Amino acid sequence: MPDTAPIVIIGTGLAGYTLAREFRKLNKDAPVLMLTADDGHSYSKPMLSTGFAKAKTADQLSMADPGKMAEQLNIDVRTFATVTALDPDGHRLFIGEEAVAYSKLVLAWGADLIHLNIPGSGAGKVFAVNDLMDYRRIRDALHDKKKVAILGAGLIGCEFANDLLQGGYHVELIAPSDTALPGMLPKAAGDAVVKGLQAQGAVFHLGQVATAVEEAGDGVELTLDNGVKVQADIVLSAVGLRPRTTLAKHAGVQVNRGIVVDREMRTSAADIYALGDCAEVDGHVLLYVLPLMACAKALAKSLAGEPTKVSYGVMPVVVKTPACPVVVAPPPVGAEGEWRVEQSGDCDVRALFVNADGALEGFALTGSHVMEKQKLAQQLDPIHND
Repeated sequence: MPDTAPIVIIGTGLAGYTLAREFRKLNKDAPVLMLTADDGHSYSKPMLSTGFAKAKTADQLSMADPGKMAEQLNIDVRTFATVTALDPDGHRLFIGEEAVAYSKLVLAWGADLIHLNIPGSGAGKVFAVNDLMDYRRIRDALHDKKKVAILGAGLIGCEFANDLLQGGYHVELIAPSDTALPGMLPKAAGDAVVKGLQAQGAVFHLGQVATAVEEAGDGVELTLDNGVKVQADIVLSAVGLRPRTTLAKHAGVQVNRGIVVDREMRTSAADIYALGDCAEVDGHVLLYVLPLMACAKALAKSLAGEPTKVSYGVMPVVVKTPACPVVVAPPPVGAEGEWRVEQSGDCDVRALFVNADGALEGFALTGSHVMEKQKLAQQLDPIHND
């Protein structure tokens, strides 16, 4: 490995650019190379699910192109450069046949969308949104169109449903669950979200899956497993994300649900780190902005020569569904206890998760109860802090 090999960051999403920005605050001159398989624009990923309500094009959501980012941060950015293999022993990676040396390597390449293989001739009109380029494609596909079928009623599906409804689109959601956000919320809170979106015009097909998607004129027709037919201009698949681990696994780097790292973001391979949606930090996969930012700041210090463990505060998740505001602090994985639910209106739910000793371990608030977030958060223990 040459002494002049740069720090290489794979990924120019929120994780990658945040890390580069934080590192430059501490070290102005060390060579940094960023590689990305996409166009390298800097943007806020959470804003992708607010773009239709605000009538924003992809260009309007972009905060800076890669040239501007390179200039601002004194880094090199290579776009449309797909990394095909890692060589931890040789301290290099490959872009096809090209070998690129690194002094330290950060995997910040995010998560893959989970795809459903639904049979039928309409597969070409099934879209998903995981980055700005995806958003550009779906905006183009919806030009002069108004009907969207969404597969999934989790976080991504509900946020996009709210955004599309506010943008004047007709939205139908199809999901196998019996409520919205089933992995995050107790049923009463999930039902409140359903009612809030229904009040805005959403149509739900809960407890159903799509068994076929066929072309129908300029649009598509979805067949559900109960025989119902749903007509739409396009389909938005929003069934979840899975951390990208394949290249790391093939290189012998330890993976589990994500790329396994300690609280300094170190993988099992020397001088390789992982950050953001692809990482499993000390046993936790947290696909949210606040933990990502905390990890980026800690890793920047480590890369600058001051080994630093990430320390999280309590980080409630705000779901962007203004039709029924939601904030949730999920209980720890495997926590034993029960949800205690109070409901004061269709969209007003206060759900507290308490353990056998009566201590609060999580909460879910909807509607008017979201105002209690700060008070309840103060009663929770931060995630895996010393």
